[in-house]
Amino acid sequence: MFSVEILSNTDFQMSLLLFVALAGYLIAYRINQSAVVGIILAGILVGPSLLGLVTYTDFVSSLAHLGAVVLLFTIGLEFNIKEIAKVRYLVIGLCGVIVPVLGGFFTAELFGFDFKAAVFIGVALSATSIAITANVLREMGKLQTEAAKAIIAIAVVDDVLALLFLSMAEGVVSGDISAASILVTAIIAIAFVGIGILVGKFVFARLMVKLDNTSLCNKYPESIFIFAIMTAFLYGLVAELVGLSAIVGSFLAGASFSEVKLKRGVIFREGAEHLQIIFASIFFVSLGVIMDVHYITLDIVWFVLALTVIAIITKVVGCGIPAKLYGMSWKDASVVGVGMAPRGEVGMIIGLIGLNQGLIDMGVYSAIILMCLITTIIPPLMLRNWIYKDKSKKEVCEIPPAKLH
Repeated sequence: MFSVEILSNTDFQMSLLLFVALAGYLIAYRINQSAVVGIILAGILVGPSLLGLVTYTDFVSSLAHLGAVVLLFTIGLEFNIKEIAKVRYLVIGLCGVIVPVLGGFFTAELFGFDFKAAVFIGVALSATSIAITANVLREMGKLQTEAAKAIIAIAVVDDVLALLFLSMAEGVVSGDISAASILVTAIIAIAFVGIGILVGKFVFARLMVKLDNTSLCNKYPESIFIFAIMTAFLYGLVAELVGLSAIVGSFLAGASFSEVKLKRGVIFREGAEHLQIIFASIFFVSLGVIMDVHYITLDIVWFVLALTVIAIITKVVGCGIPAKLYGMSWKDASVVGVGMAPRGEVGMIIGLIGLNQGLIDMGVYSAIILMCLITTIIPPLMLRNWIYKDKSKKEVCEIPPAKLH
């Protein structure tokens, strides 16, 4: 009984998760790769797939959610909304959703899956995890490049469109789809992004400036940090209420504060960075822990391999070619295509919805999870060892050891 109580203790679980994250840093250091790759591999090692020391409990899920929200908030702080809110990104994002959906759907049908499962598999391929690629690019000092800004903007568009497609897919498989429901969902998504940016810039950003000049903040400067994080989670909550991902909301909150000039701006930025180091570590650990290879049969293995190849190719083609047509160099277009390939937590969430609704079984769900993990691991390797090969080793050495980037 004592051992069970210890294992279920939240302090022990928190310590264990951070220990796994630290082990992930060691793995990443040993193989000279991104910390993201090492932490996910550590999660797989201690998860149900191998050692079984950590399972994807509600506690882990909640902490991972917090990590994704804080991570996207800190990334948003480095971006100017005006620079990424461009028509070309909408066009590239649309192509980057339609091509993978079709690719995933026809691949699933080729392997004999029924229509409902094929629809959800296709939609799972449409998503892009902003957290993975943005984190890796920031680690490499490439977050302010044209390609990185394009990836962030297109990923936001992809996330909105993917969730719109998810709504459509649920209607298709249930027979309740209609032009009116599609239009309403699209309007809500677009309105949230637009209104969220305006409210952030003209309400919350100005409130932050006023707070910065109060005697309260003079005595308790950490109030600025609390206000910023409060806004991030508020935006995440509203995003979920309107049917979008919380990470879209937190990113918009961060971007709304990106140009705010404060006396104590360093406090809230450093505070957010330190919070991100802790919880984003757990988020990346959870991506490995959620995988369970015991549900993978030989047939599923072949399907996973095919689906992974299609997942990467369709994003590279669907986003890379339009990016090139819009005037980017081949290198930047390749960065955009490869950088959009990680599916991460967004694809996993879509798969989980399909599983909970009985539209796919655990084998298919595990296949989607494995595809998401592989597409999460491969693109960072491609960016480091192929596209940015010449400078990667130097930049790795310059990374401060205290940063989770």
